[in-house]
Amino acid sequence: MAKPLLVVTAAVIERDGAFLLTRRPQGTHLEGYWEFPGGKCQADETLEDSLIREIREELDAGVSVGPEILATSHEYPERVIELRFFRCTLLGNPRPALGQEMQWVRRDALTSFRLPPADHQLVRILTAGRSSPPAT
Repeated sequence: MAKPLLVVTAAVIERDGAFLLTRRPQGTHLEGYWEFPGGKCQADETLEDSLIREIREELDAGVSVGPEILATSHEYPERVIELRFFRCTLLGNPRPALGQEMQWVRRDALTSFRLPPADHQLVRILTAGRSSPPAT
């Protein structure tokens, strides 16, 4: 039986040399992992609309969606994720609207955070030539 495919959009937001990460709350898939903010794309949404909605829901902020940085997929035991990363600019100041942790992380510290396996390729791109790639 085929695993369900989920399309997920994620915002790569950089400010003053640091990237915005949020931590997945308890009771969710990959709880406790840090990630670039975003979420599941609904069937009737464009990728851009999905990111705008997710950032509003998660961070109570607007976002300007820029170019796509990376499209990748990862197979987890229970599902397949197609992950689309976009460079984004915040419109306003973010606040963790769902009780999740939020942190600005310097580029050279990204590899020290526990990120989902689906994010590892993006971290390698962002840290190329700056530190060792994360273990997969």
